[in-house]
Amino acid sequence: MCGISGSYGFGADTEGIARRMNSALAHRGPDGEGLFVDGETGLAHRRLSIIDVAGGAQPMTTADGRYTIVYNGETYNYLPLRAELEELGHTFRTDSDTEVLLEAHAEWGTAAYDRFNGMFAFAIHDAQTGTVTVARDHFGIKPLYYWIDESAESAEGAGGRPQVLFGSEIRALLAAQRFDAAPDDRAVYRYLKFRVQDDDSQTFFRGVRRLMAGEVLEISADGTSVTSFTRLQEELREIAERPSRPYSQEVVDEYRERFQESVRLRLQSEVPVGTSLSGGLDSSAVAAVIARHLREQPQDENFSAVGSRQNTFSAVFPNSSNDEEAYVDKLLSDNAGQITAHKIHPQPDAFLEDLRDFVRTQEEPIISTGPYAQYAVMREASQHVTVLLDGQGADEMMAGYNPYFYVYLRQLRRQKRFKELASEIVGSRDILRKLARTKYSGRTSVPIEALLNSGFVSEHSSEKVTSVQDDIKERLLEDTFRSSLPSLLRYEDKNTMRFSIEGRVPFVDKELLKFLFSLDESAIIHDGWNKRILREAMDGILPDMISKRRNKIGFTTPEGEWFRTIAPELMDIFASESFASRPYFDAPSVVALFEDYIANPGNHGTMMFWRLLNVELWMRTFFDDAEGSTRALGDRAAADEQAELAAAAAAAPVDAAREPETEEEPKSDYVANPAKELDLVSEPDGHTWRRLPLQTALVARGDDVESLARERVEAFAASLPADVVPDGSPWYFVISEKIIAITQGRSWFTWEIKPRRSAKVLSRFVTRTPAGIGLGDPTTMELAIREVGLPRVVAASAAGAAGKVIGKRGLFYEVVGANVRAIDGPTPYSAFPSNVSAKLPPKDPDAVSATISAAIRGADIPAALRDSFVGTVVMDANDIGRNVLGSDVDTPNERLEATFADNPLGQGRQRTPLAILVDLGAASRR
Repeated sequence: MCGISGSYGFGADTEGIARRMNSALAHRGPDGEGLFVDGETGLAHRRLSIIDVAGGAQPMTTADGRYTIVYNGETYNYLPLRAELEELGHTFRTDSDTEVLLEAHAEWGTAAYDRFNGMFAFAIHDAQTGTVTVARDHFGIKPLYYWIDESAESAEGAGGRPQVLFGSEIRALLAAQRFDAAPDDRAVYRYLKFRVQDDDSQTFFRGVRRLMAGEVLEISADGTSVTSFTRLQEELREIAERPSRPYSQEVVDEYRERFQESVRLRLQSEVPVGTSLSGGLDSSAVAAVIARHLREQPQDENFSAVGSRQNTFSAVFPNSSNDEEAYVDKLLSDNAGQITAHKIHPQPDAFLEDLRDFVRTQEEPIISTGPYAQYAVMREASQHVTVLLDGQGADEMMAGYNPYFYVYLRQLRRQKRFKELASEIVGSRDILRKLARTKYSGRTSVPIEALLNSGFVSEHSSEKVTSVQDDIKERLLEDTFRSSLPSLLRYEDKNTMRFSIEGRVPFVDKELLKFLFSLDESAIIHDGWNKRILREAMDGILPDMISKRRNKIGFTTPEGEWFRTIAPELMDIFASESFASRPYFDAPSVVALFEDYIANPGNHGTMMFWRLLNVELWMRTFFDDAEGSTRALGDRAAADEQAELAAAAAAAPVDAAREPETEEEPKSDYVANPAKELDLVSEPDGHTWRRLPLQTALVARGDDVESLARERVEAFAASLPADVVPDGSPWYFVISEKIIAITQGRSWFTWEIKPRRSAKVLSRFVTRTPAGIGLGDPTTMELAIREVGLPRVVAASAAGAAGKVIGKRGLFYEVVGANVRAIDGPTPYSAFPSNVSAKLPPKDPDAVSATISAAIRGADIPAALRDSFVGTVVMDANDIGRNVLGSDVDTPNERLEATFADNPLGQGRQRTPLAILVDLGAASRR
C-alpha cells in the first residue's frame, strides 16, 4: 500500500471528495486505483501489493459486511496472528496481511493493534456503528495526516457529524478543497530556530495534524478522539529500569540471530527486493546479512524476492568530503557473487533541476539536502525493484551520533561511576578533541534571529526545545519516538512513495528494541565505541574496514561543496522579491550573510541557509500559486512539465491572495517616531527641545558621511513646514555614533570577528540588559581587548567584581574607559546591519562633528536656517542611557544628553539614526 485517504461526515459530496483525493495520489502504485464509498463515509486508496498481489486488493471487507479496511504498509508477524485467529474460528479468503489485520480488528478491536509488528497506517470502517478507526504503527514508519472541522456550521451541514479528512499525504487533504491551505507559523519558527520537525502532532500546514507513533484516531457521530493503542515506550522504560542483562558473547550471538530474523521478515514479498547501501555500518550490515544468506542457503524460499543476486543501490560522491565509495566497493568485492551493484552519482546541477519536485515530494521542510541522495537512489531503484531495505533507525537505537557520547559521559558522572567515566573519556578522546576544536575554534556562529523578521521572532520567543542530557536510554527513546527518527522516516516514506516503491527498515523493530533495552548500556557504548553489539555481531560478516569505522558520514549530499557550486542560483532566491515579502525573514541580513559565505565559505555552515531556502521554496510550492498547486496535486505529469530550475523560480509571480507586503511608507521628517514624543521639557535647563528623527537609507563601510548629512539636511529643509523650526531657534544636527563607526570601518559582522579564548571567558561574567548586549558577547569583549588591551580589561573586571561586593557600581567602566563603554554588540531588534554586527566607537568624533557641520553650512538651505545652526553632536543613546561622544559645540554634554532622555530615535527598525534637535527655549515662556 502506498497511500490511503478518506473523508467522514460530508454527506452527498463524499464520492466527489474521495475522487479528488484519489486524483492527488494518481502517481502512486502500479496496480490501478480503487475507491470505496459507503453512505456518508468515503475511503480512497492506492494499493501497492507486496504480499498476496492477487488477493490483497483493497478496500477489503469482512464476510459479514461489517468491517472495511484500507491499509498502507506491511505486518511482518501476520502468519502467527493468522494461525491464532484461525484457532478462534476465523476463516480467510486470501493469503494477505491485509485480511489478517481486518480479522484481528473484528476479534479484538483496537487492542489488536499492539500485537502487530510492522509498519502500517490504516482506516477501518464499522458499518454497524458508523465509526471509522484510523491507526499508525508503533514507530510512525507510515504517515497518517488528518484535518478536523468541528465548527457548529460545518457539523450542521453534515448532519451533526464531525467533518474529518485523513490520508497518507498532506496533498490528498489539500486536494479535497475543504479548507484553505496556510502555513503554521509556530512550526516554521521552530524549524528555523531549533532545526526541529515532526516532533509533535502539528504539521507545517495550519490545522493539519499528524497522528503520532502508536496512536489511534476514532471518528464517530459523537466526535473524534486520539489515544495511544500501545504502551511500547512505557514498556521500554520499565525494561530499562530492571536489572540489566550482562554483556557477553551469548548476548552478541542472540542479537545477531534477532537482527537476521528482522531482515528475513522484511524479505517477505511477491515483488523484487533490493538494498540501499551507503557504505556505513547500518546499511552495510543489512546488505551483508542478505548476501551471506544467499551464499550459504541459496534455496531458502524466504529470500526468493531477492533473487539469485541482491541488487544494491548506492549514491556516491567521488572526491567529495563525504565520499563513501571505498566502503561500498569493499563490501561489493567481498560479496561479488551475491550482489549486483548500482551506483548513482547525484550532481548539483541535477539537484537544481529536481529541487521543485523534491520540495513538493517532501511536503514539509526537512533538515538538510541529505535526503536528496536517497531521492536519487529511489528513482534509480524503481527501475529494478519494488521494495528497498535500508539501515534507517540504527543511529537512534544504538547511539550512532557523537552527542550520545556526551550524554553517556554525563550519565556516568551523575551516577558517580567514575572508573567507567575515566575509561570512556580515554576511549572517546578523539571525539572529545573534535568537540573541543569546534568549541574553541574562534568561529562565531550567527544567531538565526539575526536573519529573521523581528516581529516574527518576538511572537514566538517563548518557544523552547529541550532534550535529555544525562540518561542514554531515555535519550534514545526521545530520539526514536520524537526528536530524530520521525523526520528520517518521513522523508524516506515520501521518497519511496514518489517513485512507487516500498522502503523497509529492519532496525526499526519493536522486539529488537526491547532486547537492546534489556541489556546494559555497555552493549550500546563501550570504550568510546557506539553500536558495540552490532559491530561485534557483524564480526566475520562485515569487513573490518566497515565494522570498525570511527568516522560517520551517513547517506547525505556534500552540501557545502554543492552550495558553493550553485551559489549564484541560490543568491537569486535570497535576493528575490518573493523572499523579501515573507513575514519570516530579514532579507537584507540573509543576503549579506550569504554574500559573506560566497566570499568566505569556511566561515559558515550551510544548514541554516538550507532551512531558509527550504521554507521559501515550500511557500512557493504550496501557497504562492494556489491554482498551480492544485494542478500539481491532480496532475503529476503536468506538474513535472512545469518544473524548472529553482533559480528561475525566484521570479515566479505571487498569487493575488498573498501579494508581497507593500513597502512601508517613509516616515515624515516632521513627526516623532511611533510611541515617542516630538517635544520634551528637559530637567537640567527647563527648556523645551524638539527632536525630529530623520529616516535614512542604510550606510556601509566607506560611505561619505559628510555628503549624507548635507543631502539629508537639504531634503529636510526643502519642505519644512512653518513653525516646525521657529525662526531664530538654535538647532543641532545629531548623528548616531553607529553611522560614523560603520562608515569608518570600525563595525564588523559578527562572523568577521574571531574572539580569543579570554574574550569568551570574560564575556560570561558580564550582565546583559534589555537595552543591549554590551560586553556580554565574545565578539564585543574581543573588540574591548583590541581597543585597550587584555591587562586593562582584566583589571577592570576585577574592579567591577570588587565594586559589586561593596555596593559601588560602574567601577569596570571607570577603569576600562569611555571608549569601551561605547562598544555595541549585535542586537536582533535593530535594523541591518546592526543586528549582525559589533562595533567600536567612532574614531575622533569631535573632528567628524566639525567636518559634518562644515558640510551643513555649505548646504543649499535657507539662510535663516543656516544662521541658527549651532553644530553637530555625535550621540550614543539607548533606552537606559545616553552619552555624547563628540561634538563641535559649546553646549555642555550633560544638557544635550538630557534632551534624549526618552531615546527618541529608538534602536530598533525605525532607521532614524539622524535627528534635528531644536531648542525652543524656556518652557515657561511658551
